[in-house]
Amino acid sequence: MPPLSSRTLRYARAWLAGPSHLVEEDIVLDRSGVEIPASIVRPSGQAAAAPAWVVMHGITRPGRAHAQLVRFTRALASAGLVTIVPDVPEWRALRLSPHLTMPTIEAAIRGLRDAGLGRAGPVGVVGFSFGAPHAIASAGDPRTRDTIAGVCGFGGYGDIESTFRFMMSGEHEWGGRTYVHRPDPYGRWIVAANYLTGIPEHGDAEDVADALRRLAARAGDHGAPSWDPVYDPFIAELRTSVAEERRQLFDLFAQTSDRSEEGARVASAAPASALDLAEGLAEAARRIDPTVEAARALAEVDHRVRLIHGRNDHLIPFTEAYRLRAALRSTDARVTVTRLFGHSAQDPFPARSALREVTAFARALDEVLHLA
Repeated sequence: MPPLSSRTLRYARAWLAGPSHLVEEDIVLDRSGVEIPASIVRPSGQAAAAPAWVVMHGITRPGRAHAQLVRFTRALASAGLVTIVPDVPEWRALRLSPHLTMPTIEAAIRGLRDAGLGRAGPVGVVGFSFGAPHAIASAGDPRTRDTIAGVCGFGGYGDIESTFRFMMSGEHEWGGRTYVHRPDPYGRWIVAANYLTGIPEHGDAEDVADALRRLAARAGDHGAPSWDPVYDPFIAELRTSVAEERRQLFDLFAQTSDRSEEGARVASAAPASALDLAEGLAEAARRIDPTVEAARALAEVDHRVRLIHGRNDHLIPFTEAYRLRAALRSTDARVTVTRLFGHSAQDPFPARSALREVTAFARALDEVLHLA
């Protein structure tokens, strides 16, 4: 087995012990006439000759300031890479707007070039969570295809309906095998905030959608896991703001911790109305923003693709990584499922399989760091 590259070792050292020899600066990008801020993190010294990366944050209140994202980009810079992290204000406002991915990546690449940073040639692109499939799809778009060397997705989805079903029920499947895992309620709060009123029979449920957006924003600002009892008083307060005839609908998305499930929720025991909602939300999402279903765009991607997903991801299940890979045209697309990556809650360190997990993750990371 070949040794890990010096780039990967520098990344690991910076991730564990803190970054060194880097420069951080803010710039403003022009995204189709809209000014958006971005962070550039680069190694000190020969930044003009370094590989360049565009890193897209997920649907998160902190945006480019998310603590783990900052740690990630600083480790990349310590490994000798130039990174640009554009803010997507709509995503920070918890609005699922996948169509903004492409113009944001275009603006970020122009920003790098205008700043004279990164070596000539294609760049790497990294996407996280809900934005991952759309970041990957940018490699197949005629506008950016030739400017992208390789792409990586962390915790992304491949099919919107199967993802929503998991969020509402805890069930997911792949290859004829069914899994059950406790879903993070934050996912269904976000989805309902964006698409609930797009379901014809719930077109008047603005109060439910607004309450769930406020709840998701509170969780994003606070940082505690979404099922933590710290949110119980606010959930109870929000419930009173919803019309009485729609409180049962609110309850399908948000419950106080004393009423919520303990551990995984078995899909077959989930209310039929919850599963119907998953289907209705997916239909509404496709109608409101057709780009939310990325399969057609992914079918145009023939670049190198690396997908990394948490085995016990509570927000988007690991089976979505395989679904995402299956949608790609690329013959050089690999999936790594690991317990060393957490989406909404980090797994305990896997003592029994530590060596195997660390080795596999390190190899995957080594490939990611050499995509550009």
